Amino acid sequence: MISLSFTLLAFISLAITVWQWRVARRFPLHRRIVDRSHTPAVTLLKPLKGCDAETRCCLESWFTQDYPGDVQVLFGVAAADDPVCDTVRQLIASHPGHDAQLIICAESLGTNGKVSTLLQLRRQAKHEFLVISDADIQAPPDFVANVIAPLCETPVRLVNCFYRVANPSTLAMHWEAIAINADFWSQVLQARSLKAIDFALGAAMATTRTHLDRIGGFAALADYLADDYHLGNLTARQGGRIEISPVVVGCREAPRTWRQVWAHQLRWARTIRFCRPVSYFLSILGNATLWPLLMLSAAASGREVAWTRQIESAFGIGSVGAAQATVTIAIPSVFALFLVCLLVRILTALSNRAHLEESSLRLAGAWLIPVKDLLNAAIWAFAFLGNHIVWHGQKYRVTAGGKLVEMASQPPPGAIRTERSSS
Repeated sequence: MISLSFTLLAFISLAITVWQWRVARRFPLHRRIVDRSHTPAVTLLKPLKGCDAETRCCLESWFTQDYPGDVQVLFGVAAADDPVCDTVRQLIASHPGHDAQLIICAESLGTNGKVSTLLQLRRQAKHEFLVISDADIQAPPDFVANVIAPLCETPVRLVNCFYRVANPSTLAMHWEAIAINADFWSQVLQARSLKAIDFALGAAMATTRTHLDRIGGFAALADYLADDYHLGNLTARQGGRIEISPVVVGCREAPRTWRQVWAHQLRWARTIRFCRPVSYFLSILGNATLWPLLMLSAAASGREVAWTRQIESAFGIGSVGAAQATVTIAIPSVFALFLVCLLVRILTALSNRAHLEESSLRLAGAWLIPVKDLLNAAIWAFAFLGNHIVWHGQKYRVTAGGKLVEMASQPPPGAIRTERSSS
């Protein structure tokens, strides 16, 4: 029965993989708006912490937006001695025609430092329409125009978008790039195909001050790790529609080690587990490398032989010789099924990656796809073994529902900038 169970799980994972690929192909990714007649004034909120070689180009992309309406850019940091302050001042000086300001947000208004900064930036916002984005996000020139347009439709209260790892520079970052560029966005679309989404992706989001005030403002998110998820969830509970913009932004980060990427992925997994426990538990069913591999292992270890004999004995059919003949055919068949599953998994992932990155289908790094699946199976399991995370060098305990409780300070394993907690 073990072999039969793994075979059924292999088929389920294969079906889920194809399902995700199909909904991804149907989504109008990279499509741009045609009507740009309505361009209301916008305030861009940029909470920052730390600086690296990629910071300047990411922040500068918000100064070069092709948007005819008024744009106010507010950069917020918790401490005046943060190294990112010099970079922001240089950018403001080199773009004198922009309404841009650096604000020191020294108050601590919640456990989530990013939301605390947003609370203080919100006070200085001049305009009704707001765009919120992380520090490591590089936006295309027409991003603001495209993300604001859906908000002009009455039911839409929040617009977010997909993001891609734009500069993977280490092997560990290439692993993470597969998780994001090939898998994550198609998984979100799979969830959307079942019901209207009730969460948001925090890389870059647009909303209005009126809607934000209606759901309790940033203060309602101040003690949660997944502030983006809860912003979307509160929006959905209030009856607001959440749209996914077809425009994709880039995430540019300094080189990261295996330890740093593992810690990020584990924090992400624990965040999802606390926010959506049932969905997270069932997510392992879509691992289209793990289950076919276990199916093949069961067959190769002789469990396929035992299963066949048990079936024939139970129903009183066949003989031992017939059972052995059946097994001789079954093991090559299982191996063929394993190869089909692996091929479908790799090709659909490569297709999704090429679609998100607007590139041609390439085989480079294809071997990392099954490796990523097996590593993610380990992360899935480890996420259940604790409720502690390290974020920006500070250790927290995550309680039911995703609330943060600050614990004793812990030195960071490496420099980490603003990151999405993801949904």
